[in-house]
Amino acid sequence: MSDSAPGPLRRLADLPGVDDLELKALMKPRLADPDLRDEHPEVDAVARAAFGLSLAEAEAVALPADWPDPLRDLHRRSPAELVEAFEAEGWDVTDKRRKPLRMLPIFALPLALAARGVAGQLPFVAEPDHPTTDWGASLKAEAGRFRKR
Repeated sequence: MSDSAPGPLRRLADLPGVDDLELKALMKPRLADPDLRDEHPEVDAVARAAFGLSLAEAEAVALPADWPDPLRDLHRRSPAELVEAFEAEGWDVTDKRRKPLRMLPIFALPLALAARGVAGQLPFVAEPDHPTTDWGASLKAEAGRFRKR
């Protein structure tokens, strides 16, 4: 991924299962605890669906030598630092109120690996063909002006 991503940020919450897991973490905060992830197999299942690799597989990947500094030691970064690092990579990792997702500490490494093409993969998202415009309304207004002449 490039350092300056054009266009809108891609949302972590839009990946398969992430938003549902985020809602569950709201009700059961222990679900978002990285130390307790082995007790919640659904977290690993969502990681595999969203990033193409399990959490253990992500941890086993050797980071490339040119790995950017903001993405090094993701497990030691604060949620605010993670938000900033991922925004630089073209990702929105916040909720609707712009707070870091509860599941972000768990999903930070697999997201970084998949987004940079090091390991795993992200689900395909088609680019829009062209920007939507309201050309019909402008034609109607122009036709009205023409008739008045």
